[in-house]
Amino acid sequence: MSEDLPAGYPHLAEADVVLRDGSVARLRPILPSDAEGIHRFHSGQSEESIYLRFFAPIRRLSDKDVARFTQVDYVDRMALVALVRDDIIGIGRYDRVDESSAEVAFNISDSYQGKGIGSVLLEHLAALAQERGITRFEAEVLPQNRKMLGVFSEAGYEVSRRYEDGVVMLHFDIAPTAQSLSVRFAREHRAEAASVRALLHPRSVAVIGASRRERAIGHQVLAHVLDTGFTGAVYPVNPEADEVLGLPAVATVSDLPGEVDLAVVAVPAESVPAVVRECAAKGVHGALVISSGFAEVDERGAALQDSVLRVARDNGMRLIGPNSFGVLNLDPALRLNATLSPQVPPAGFLGLYSQSGALAVANLYSAARRNLGVSVFASAGNRADVSGNDVMQYWIDDDRTHAVGLYLESMGNPRKFSRIARALAANKPVIVVKSVISSGAPVPGHRVRSARVQPHAFTSMLKQAGVIHVENVHQMFDAAQLLLHQPLPAGRRVAVVTNSHQLGSIITANALAWDLDVVHGPVAVGTEASVADFTTALQAAFDAEDVDSVVVAFIPPVGALDQDVVEAVRESARRSEKPCVATLLGLRGVDTGSLVHEDGPASDGAAEGTQDDVAQQAPERPGQAVPLYGMPEEAVRALALATRYGMWRAKDKGDPLVREGTRIADAREVIDAVLADDPDGRALTDDEAHRLLTAYGIDLWQRVEVETADEAVHAAEELGYPVVVKSLSPLVRGQSLLDGIRVDLRDADAVRAAFTAMDQHLAPLDANYFVLQKMARSGIACVLGTVEDPLFGPVVSVGLAGAPTDLLDDIAYRIPPMTDVDCREILDDLKLAPLLDGYRGAPPTDRRALEDIIGRLSLMCDDLLELSSLELNPVMAHQDGATVLGAEILIRPAQRRSDPGRRALG
Repeated sequence: MSEDLPAGYPHLAEADVVLRDGSVARLRPILPSDAEGIHRFHSGQSEESIYLRFFAPIRRLSDKDVARFTQVDYVDRMALVALVRDDIIGIGRYDRVDESSAEVAFNISDSYQGKGIGSVLLEHLAALAQERGITRFEAEVLPQNRKMLGVFSEAGYEVSRRYEDGVVMLHFDIAPTAQSLSVRFAREHRAEAASVRALLHPRSVAVIGASRRERAIGHQVLAHVLDTGFTGAVYPVNPEADEVLGLPAVATVSDLPGEVDLAVVAVPAESVPAVVRECAAKGVHGALVISSGFAEVDERGAALQDSVLRVARDNGMRLIGPNSFGVLNLDPALRLNATLSPQVPPAGFLGLYSQSGALAVANLYSAARRNLGVSVFASAGNRADVSGNDVMQYWIDDDRTHAVGLYLESMGNPRKFSRIARALAANKPVIVVKSVISSGAPVPGHRVRSARVQPHAFTSMLKQAGVIHVENVHQMFDAAQLLLHQPLPAGRRVAVVTNSHQLGSIITANALAWDLDVVHGPVAVGTEASVADFTTALQAAFDAEDVDSVVVAFIPPVGALDQDVVEAVRESARRSEKPCVATLLGLRGVDTGSLVHEDGPASDGAAEGTQDDVAQQAPERPGQAVPLYGMPEEAVRALALATRYGMWRAKDKGDPLVREGTRIADAREVIDAVLADDPDGRALTDDEAHRLLTAYGIDLWQRVEVETADEAVHAAEELGYPVVVKSLSPLVRGQSLLDGIRVDLRDADAVRAAFTAMDQHLAPLDANYFVLQKMARSGIACVLGTVEDPLFGPVVSVGLAGAPTDLLDDIAYRIPPMTDVDCREILDDLKLAPLLDGYRGAPPTDRRALEDIIGRLSLMCDDLLELSSLELNPVMAHQDGATVLGAEILIRPAQRRSDPGRRALG
């Protein structure tokens, strides 16, 4: 917006949102310049809608009313408009009626009712109101306005109603509850899944830039769409040709003869914005931009990419790319190959997502070589709009996808990824290829924030979400072929059957390294054993009651592998409900009855051919086939990953944290006062830190700053003996060579002597600034913290105090919102966790007390965007509780989170 914005205009309230039907709308705070748009909106409403909103037949709004509607202070009076193609389609507003309550009202365009706009506006208004100290909404609704009554009743809040003077009076608290969050996430999921489904299940495809030159990208994509037998309508768009590949071509998008669901754009980069604008005017639902030359090239390309995205979103469209490799949907009822790859894997049940174009090729070829069936493949390219998060939303409900694999070069919204991945992994394995999220140079074309937390925070996030983390594509397919075609292991107990003592030893060692327990074997039948002997050993392993899974390795001493051995493994696994992984000489992939050789696809051509061939081979459901591995180490690793996932899926995930003893309004009062005095933010004083922590039920022990020995004695007598004197200088913290603390001081003489000695010792280092504090009970010193990370959002960290933690980098992380189980497991992740449980006869600490503080920190950093960093150090954990002795808290102005507390596209 080029106009001068009003004072206090909240930029953070701007958002693109997906509506119920999968289309996109723009939300932003209202502006005085919206007056004409309000008049147009109102004049387009039916008499019934006007009456339901204003309780009177007001055919035209007065200029005075419109001025009052459009001129707000964005604090006590807030209004949001929803727009599509710059037209207002919905208005939501609140007006404060007292310190903690506001009246809320909505007006939705007749032509857009039923798309969830009212629900989205309510979510955003509630979040904005809470940030301004409002905790309760009220509304007046006519009884016949069932749609608006439904918006309130279905939002997940506890709504009270009363009927008064012909009007329904509604009141409800707007603080998030488990129910309201569940409703919000469910609506977000349904909308985003619908938007992606429209892209992946088109009834018609237009290829814009469909050239007659065989080497041109547009020609290749069109050829692949046709070769795989796409069941919908196909339209080439080429201004210089009457026909392309036997199909009649049209000159422009506007000339297309019918509706188009998906536009595949393969024109020069500078032409893409105009093409997308034409698509929007034509009513095309979504665009797949294959063209390159955008943010992956330079800043000019980045600006061009931004313009393409803005055109798409302003017109309600979703967009894949630019610089995408394409999408593939092998549903036999669709048969869509809108990619640059002529190689088509068999149709099956693995969903694949890749950001890299080069690795997209590798993914498809590798799946084909392994005879591993694919349901849907999507390449996001520069992921200007559609990302892995969106595709995961689609996969949650896709019946043809039973496991997913994602190759991530970067991540724009880890917080949302964690939330969606956890929901997906609850029913389907999620395998992610990504080394680390680092602060290094970003991938060309990918705009990401730099992370402040350590790289293993990313690994912790994946573990928290139940994601299977692997190092490369090879490992991803190793895990996928097991997870798709075998039952999940019930536990860690493994049987090993082989025909070589050396192989048995290798497998056992690898199993132990992966925390598997070999309880049966290794059984080595000998190199000269018959197939019958091998079969007997196999059956005994599968029949053993204390075995959860079976590892088989058979390497013939001379010549080719005996087919009877393969059949024995196949039949033993088929009859059992226990998973089996196998290493058989020269074979790799999924054995569905035809062998998969390491040097290429199956001999019967199952990995090649047209989509007609693939569709005929695709089963209606995945059968129990044996996954084959070239080396036993690969088989064991895949089994270990499947075992960990199975145990995560079976375990109790915990309950959301309760807010007992928390007072958000008191915390906001502290933060608002700090930022009013210091707009750039600052560190809190001890008194401010105490008030902020108290608002969340955390008791920070008082400490008194002292500059002289007399002040130290006076403070000690006020606090009560015994006391501690310590330096606050970072030079002495955690240093054993610099004495920065004296403990257990029981009288005035001891305090005076300790202060004088430390003052003399530390003055030359300018480290002689001290505090005095009551002596706490001895225990294990812990450091609990939070940080508002630019990439991850709020992050909770836990470690033990001292040099060992720093040397071992022994810090555990979790991403809020956390459950009670997360609070427990973050402590279990520490290498030094045994110290908390009573190491070598020491009394165990009260871990529940630590978990309670961790949970409160999680709620605090999730609620307060201005909480830049917080460190509680030390927190003394002992047998009967945990004592918070120190706190350093930094407040900064709120920044936009990648996953705010309301629905929005990243």
